[in-house]
Amino acid sequence: MEDDSDPEQSSWADLPDVCLRHVFHWLDDKDRSRAALVCKKWSQAMYSGSLWRTRTITFSGQPSRAHMFEFKTALWYVKKFGKYLEHLEIKLLYPYNTVITQKFQATVRGLLSHLGKCNSRLISLSIKNLELDRLVWKNMVRAQFIKNLGTFLKRMSKHLDYLNLKGARVTLEEGCGLLNSLSCLTNKSFISEINIEDFFSLHLPVYSSTLFHQTMSKFHSLVILTFNYNCISDELLDILREHSAHSLCTLNIKCHIRDPHGQVVWGMSWANLAKRAPKLNVNFFFERVMSHDHLARILLVEIPVRSISLRSCYFSDPDWMMRPTLTNLLPAYWHVLQKLTLEVNNDHEVLDDELLQLILSCRRLFFLKVWAFLSVTFMERLLHNRAERKCFLTTIKVRIYTARQETSEEDRLLRDIYKKFKNLIDSELNYFVITYPMV
Repeated sequence: MEDDSDPEQSSWADLPDVCLRHVFHWLDDKDRSRAALVCKKWSQAMYSGSLWRTRTITFSGQPSRAHMFEFKTALWYVKKFGKYLEHLEIKLLYPYNTVITQKFQATVRGLLSHLGKCNSRLISLSIKNLELDRLVWKNMVRAQFIKNLGTFLKRMSKHLDYLNLKGARVTLEEGCGLLNSLSCLTNKSFISEINIEDFFSLHLPVYSSTLFHQTMSKFHSLVILTFNYNCISDELLDILREHSAHSLCTLNIKCHIRDPHGQVVWGMSWANLAKRAPKLNVNFFFERVMSHDHLARILLVEIPVRSISLRSCYFSDPDWMMRPTLTNLLPAYWHVLQKLTLEVNNDHEVLDDELLQLILSCRRLFFLKVWAFLSVTFMERLLHNRAERKCFLTTIKVRIYTARQETSEEDRLLRDIYKKFKNLIDSELNYFVITYPMV
């Protein structure tokens, strides 16, 4: 009888290499190490480059013994198999004192130095939410970290295709210095995707910076650019048109109340970019920028808007009247708008009719997420129109705010509406609707 306890004599010994690597792919580092001790073939599988192409290293801001062991283990494996690495994500979670950031800086310096010497494959790097403007970062530590990162980006610039530095919160000079690192060898960069949302410190009018314009002019093949509206200017749009129109597909633009957003941008600049970049889609994310006058300066009819998100973050302001936005601004995108998110505290106005009319007018709208004061009958009217193919939504996520703590009657009505349209909902929709007391 075959002895299944001996891998060399069992069916596992005949497992093709590609299948064995697939098994190893689903194991964590600890289990991979144990499996590699079974036999020579399994040990060789451990060193397959395909297993080490993607890594995430998490540095906890409040480390426990378990966190530190996990972190040191992950770091060891990245250094050991760093030459295979193609996608690297480094996370720093909630640093609460200067000691933590100093240790993080020293650790990352060693890691990036090692990868800079042994790796020639890295195409994706993500280091998000560093918040370098916080007091937990001493000036010397912060400056050294930025210097080390810039040096690493210079080394990786030939093959790096994706960079995510969201939430870095650096100065204009520091930020442009890091971005210039990507083009230092040839004065051009062919990276395809950059995320610099919240990359610069708060309140900076980046749109007026000649240094920023010079930096962005060095990117010649951008496909996706994620950034803040305080970077937008006629000059930037002209730069994108001149250097990346052939490749540009997506602009993700965040506009926050604390960032400057009153600059004048001409519709002609958007029209020229859209004409040269026919694949372009623009996604807007507004946070507490809800005034119609502010939105009207930003949401120009020439912009090929695919998605709009308007979030009040539970704040309420009588000046934030949503009716003009729903009836005057957003209908201009009836032929292009595909996703709409509204999170508004509209306790001072009823929006049922205006919102429904907007949905029916947008012929390509397939995604709807709404958190607002609405009547329950709004859902019945919406589903009735959907059943009659008067709109084409496939995702409906609604949180109906109420001014009462007790919502049993509204919940009962929602259940009745679900039963009435059960076949439609179960077969065609990603549907989630609840009531939510706002008291």
